[in-house]
Amino acid sequence: MEFTAKARYIRVSPQKARLVLNLIKGLPVERALNTLAFTKKGIAPDVHKLLRSAIENANYLSQEKGVDVDLDRLIVKNAIANEGPRMKRIRPAPMGRAYRYQRRISHLEIVLAEKASRNGGGTATVVGEEAAPAKPARKAPARQAVAKKKAPAKKATAKKK
Repeated sequence: MEFTAKARYIRVSPQKARLVLNLIKGLPVERALNTLAFTKKGIAPDVHKLLRSAIENANYLSQEKGVDVDLDRLIVKNAIANEGPRMKRIRPAPMGRAYRYQRRISHLEIVLAEKASRNGGGTATVVGEEAAPAKPARKAPARQAVAKKKAPAKKATAKKK
């Protein structure tokens, strides 16, 4: 089961948010919270708050809805930052001109999932008739004999008369 939390219209560029989100992707939630607590990026507190919200969403489903969730085994399955609407702004420029620039906004999303158990919890692959045939081994390219080039003929020296 997956648990999500979304934060929309956050005033940070998606590129800067992805730097922090990539730090926690694939980590257990406890380790991800510690990583965010000690990250010096400006967006880190917002991502920390969003991760706490996703954990609380999982906790709510576990207590209120009766879904069997082990909060200690949750991992950050996916963390993405999408681009939101851009705010167009104008900056004064020399000689009465104006330069346009854009303030970027991002939508953040964190998806948590339970880590698969080691004792048979994973999916097994079936090998048999219905399995796709393996690709044939790649052949080594045949070496072609390279003909040696003749050395350029030397010019005869001019004779003086």
